Amino acid sequence: MPRGQAELAQVFQAHRPRLLRLAYASTGSLAEAEDVVQEAWLRLARLPDPGQVRDLAAWLTTTVSRLALDALTSARARREHSVGPWLPEPLVQDPGSTADPADRVTLDESVSMALLIVLERLTPAERTAFVLHDVFGLTFTEVADVTGRSVAAVRQLAARARRHVEHGRPRFPPTHAEQAELVAAFAAACAGGDMEALISLLDPDVVWRADGGSKVRAAPRLARGAAQVARLLAGFARRPPQSARLTLVNGAPGLVIRDADDVLSVVALTMDDGRITAIDIIRDPDKLTAIPYPETAPRPRP
Repeated sequence: MPRGQAELAQVFQAHRPRLLRLAYASTGSLAEAEDVVQEAWLRLARLPDPGQVRDLAAWLTTTVSRLALDALTSARARREHSVGPWLPEPLVQDPGSTADPADRVTLDESVSMALLIVLERLTPAERTAFVLHDVFGLTFTEVADVTGRSVAAVRQLAARARRHVEHGRPRFPPTHAEQAELVAAFAAACAGGDMEALISLLDPDVVWRADGGSKVRAAPRLARGAAQVARLLAGFARRPPQSARLTLVNGAPGLVIRDADDVLSVVALTMDDGRITAIDIIRDPDKLTAIPYPETAPRPRP
């Protein structure tokens, strides 16, 4: 265990990416995740003798998990009263970059947009049990310590959460190359207002969700069905965006768009069995402060 403050900070920084991924998967908010990890560091630094902590990794994991559960529980009431769907804060990365978004969160399936949206349907306790046990590999005893519940109770929580997650996950997820090809075809069909092409790319039960927060209009906020969603997408071709760029959203191909009204949007696509099953549009400016793109960018060419 490190003795000096400088050495302690160095060890903490080595754990920080995993702690951020844990807090982000638990809350769906990068801002809240950063606050949680910072608070964990402050609590560690305030310990009279950090050297007495036998397992620093376990101590940090437990502390961050508890803080994230508190943050999620507090935020849940606000999210339930939001206007329209509440979508997770996206992690956007240039496809040509080898670095994580702002060097903060390691991108993998644990922070995919599809999984995070399914996790939003769970209770805070179910989400915590699933993330800690199924995603990060904590034992049920450790999860019980975080949540303040019995081992039997957290087993049940994780089992219920697992059923929800398995039902909401893609059954036949495409490869990354197949995703990129599908997104490129989707962008081209949108740009051309090609209804026939759009319907062929969309699952018959595709869902459209848009989150503008309280500051930006997002209409419609919810739509279902290939025909209705294709009409919405084709309608945007009548007002071409200022810029649109193919990018990675939570590790999967997506789009960053600045529309005709100068509003920034991040588009995350969920794909299953060769078609797009969900289109999630994040327009809330409070969730897009870390988008690593200039004000204007070249539009993708089909």
